[in-house]
Amino acid sequence: FINRRMGREKVEDLGPAMMEVLGRTYGVPLFQEQAMQIAVVAAGFTPSEADRLRRSLATFKRMGTIGSFRDRFVSGMLARGYDAEFAARCFAQIEGFGSYGFPESHAASFARLVYISAWLKCHHQAIFTCALLNSQPMGFYAPAQLVRDARDHDVEVRPISINHSDWDCTLEPRSDGELALRLGFRQIKGMREEDAAWIKAARGNGYPDVESVWRRAGVKPDMLERLAEADAFTPGGLVRRDALWAAKALRGPAPLPLFGTDGEGGEEPAVHLPQMTLGQEVIEDYLSLRLSLRAHPMELLRPRLPDSLPHDRLPQAKGRITVTGLVITRQRPGTASGVIFLTLEDETGVSNVVVWRKVYETFRKAVIAGRLVRVTGRIERDGPVVHLIAERVEDLSHLLATLGRPAMIEVNDDRADETRRPAGGSVQTAHHPREQAKKLFPSRNFH
Repeated sequence: FINRRMGREKVEDLGPAMMEVLGRTYGVPLFQEQAMQIAVVAAGFTPSEADRLRRSLATFKRMGTIGSFRDRFVSGMLARGYDAEFAARCFAQIEGFGSYGFPESHAASFARLVYISAWLKCHHQAIFTCALLNSQPMGFYAPAQLVRDARDHDVEVRPISINHSDWDCTLEPRSDGELALRLGFRQIKGMREEDAAWIKAARGNGYPDVESVWRRAGVKPDMLERLAEADAFTPGGLVRRDALWAAKALRGPAPLPLFGTDGEGGEEPAVHLPQMTLGQEVIEDYLSLRLSLRAHPMELLRPRLPDSLPHDRLPQAKGRITVTGLVITRQRPGTASGVIFLTLEDETGVSNVVVWRKVYETFRKAVIAGRLVRVTGRIERDGPVVHLIAERVEDLSHLLATLGRPAMIEVNDDRADETRRPAGGSVQTAHHPREQAKKLFPSRNFH
């Protein structure tokens, strides 16, 4: 192969230095291919033997496997008239590349990806975020953190709309020439791409109400309820609770043209439902979309936590402080001797918390299971990096269950067997506040 590519008559005309240059220039995949071809042409390897040689180059975590091919490779080249010293040098180059080439080439490839990603994030934040959201699930951060970061960098994020959204997140032009990010139907829990395609295909000039989606797109009532819970009808003038009421009224498996306002049926009387509080809206957003464009939960809980310092004030903080936030990531690297790193998020930013092993053993339950935690500790700085060294960790996840403040329906004396339920919202299977917090605000754990 190299003879044909480089116009040489013999492999040794390239020399070991050229083999190393090939490895450095083209990286692991091409060098592995060159090594396979050299093994086949110069050493008489069968294709299966050459493939095993290639695989040994990729196992940098288990060094020493390539050495088992030495005798076979050298003897094969000697049998084909190559000099013994040159055969040894050729194998040494292949073996040496297996020691540094795999991590070096991958590091170079990763650095290139990081550079390109950083450039896109800096100059085209809306495009960058849109691409990441459409590639989920992946990466270190969840959609809530990606959207938050985009908004912090002045990107307009528009909510899911029955009349504007596609399955994927999309970009929409603004009047000032910039791009706005429109969330797609993929963000809705339980939404199917097929239903999103039908909604888009039958959209026309837009859907005036919930029933029109049912009739024109053929979307089943249970999926209409998901759309209503995701507040997808609000851009069209129908708020979440009213849309959910209309969706629940559609019980049939398919539209019935004889019924409704344009058929033989009558129109139901108008119902005026109570307005949802901001806390209820935020909870429903997280239940359906895993994020909220309205407010951060800590913004609503801040008045009840006066001792907690907002995260954006950490760079100026000194000494012993207290912070509270949602746990968005947990990391416990195998090389960290049991140290756990927490990333907390509040309405102002994120903070990095270091939990030493002794502190973890004392507050293990809060560190592992908490979704909203309060951490007391001391500030530690290393240049621009600020960490909070935890001394005490408290689980405040139960506060998340109070955000909605559901109003209880008064008991009807004429129906004493009626079950009292919270007004509005869907019935949840998780009843304990800690279990509710796990469903509403899941964290990403890395070990």
